[in-house]
Amino acid sequence: MGENDFREVVDEKTEPDQTEAKVTAGEEKENDYEEICYICHRPEHTAGKMIKIPNNISICRDCMQRTFDSMNNKGFSLDDMMNFNMGKLPNISMINLTDLQNFGGMPASQKIKKKKTKEKAKEAVFDIRAIPAPHKIKASLDEHVVGQDYAKKVMSVAVYNHYKRVAGDTADGIEIEKSNMLMIGPTGCGKTYLVKTLAKLLDVPLAITDATSLTEAGYIGDDIESVVSKLLAAADNDVERAEHGIIFIDEIDKIAKKRNANQRDVSGESVQQGMLKLLEGAEVEVPVGASSKNAMVPMTMVNTKDILFICGGAFPELEDIIKERLNKAAAIGFKSDLKDKYDDDENILRQVTTEDVRKFGMIPEFLGRLPVMFTLDALSEDMLVRILTEPRNAITKQYQKLLAMDEVKLLFDDGALHAIAKEAAEKKVGARALRSIIEEIMLDIMYEIPKDDNIGTVTITKDYVEKKGGPVITVRGCSALEDKNRAVGEAI
Repeated sequence: MGENDFREVVDEKTEPDQTEAKVTAGEEKENDYEEICYICHRPEHTAGKMIKIPNNISICRDCMQRTFDSMNNKGFSLDDMMNFNMGKLPNISMINLTDLQNFGGMPASQKIKKKKTKEKAKEAVFDIRAIPAPHKIKASLDEHVVGQDYAKKVMSVAVYNHYKRVAGDTADGIEIEKSNMLMIGPTGCGKTYLVKTLAKLLDVPLAITDATSLTEAGYIGDDIESVVSKLLAAADNDVERAEHGIIFIDEIDKIAKKRNANQRDVSGESVQQGMLKLLEGAEVEVPVGASSKNAMVPMTMVNTKDILFICGGAFPELEDIIKERLNKAAAIGFKSDLKDKYDDDENILRQVTTEDVRKFGMIPEFLGRLPVMFTLDALSEDMLVRILTEPRNAITKQYQKLLAMDEVKLLFDDGALHAIAKEAAEKKVGARALRSIIEEIMLDIMYEIPKDDNIGTVTITKDYVEKKGGPVITVRGCSALEDKNRAVGEAI
């Protein structure tokens, strides 16, 4: 039997049965995915129609042809043909079907969603009427994030313009450029929370990653393409949907150029250079279902042209660079500025410039691809008090819900809220300090309350926060005056 005859036999085995009954709902869902070649890992839209062999393995025609060539070089007998019908390929060491018998065929990560047609995708993703106006985006952010009005306004406009850019056409020759963002703010001021809230509001795929694990190609760590791979996973391996998502890269200040030039910088400037093509927009090959490229992971092409990148970082010691620039005007004389003029300015980051960030260690080409740069304010004591009570998911509301399950009402008086905020401000870690303080305050209460079914209300006081007294506990059926005379709270 010649090679062409053998190929016809294989094609006949792979022809679908025309008399097959109506496909089930599960099969229809399966049709949304395309096969991956087991040998070269190319998807069906790239490699062409796949050839199915036993154990539900797919091989593209190119790899099968190379297999035939290998057979012809080493000879091919009738026994080999019988082995093939039994599920074995002769003289091929790179496919071991025996190892796959207990594996259950192709793994889930070996299939990716088919790309939708451009017309359908445009209806699903490019509907600008489905994107809220900037003032509506900011109003929704106000429900979850306290303060940071300037940052919320900048983000609302940038995101709205980005999706108008995606929805627009280039028939008139005018192509709108991307509005990638760089947000700078102290730790715990709400950078990540803003992006999470924004993605929920817009209902688009969001990948949150950090730059600390990124390294130059060839070194241990995540490849630069892994940030796009995480977005693809968030979009359920739907390439078309992922190409219109948002990627938030946190801790971007960790890839700044190292000041010590004596050692190789594999996670600094080289990573910034590698990210340039991602930020600007390019076809990149990313692994499906994994964070790094290897021989056993399928690859697919993703175009980052319409992906919105938001980079955020605390940029420690950037304040010193800003102060140094602002103090250059200081001189000897009556009109000179004091050296410590800006030492007590908590929001000195508002005066940051691109030159300051470049001195910090970010290369100019990288900053040029992040045209929207804005800062977030440090949290004051008053803002921390508002964070405790105003947001929809405020931590005090969380504990009130926990105690409500025990049919106990939890109250915080104003003095307690200010005492908690004052203690949190002294820790210098932003809103994250609030939870650690309240966890400590509520520990004994959460432990003692379930013991007594008669307790109806617990009021947290300033004295209890400052460890000078106990909470006010109201027993069911007793007046407030009687409760104050009770010593139940002192036991806690």
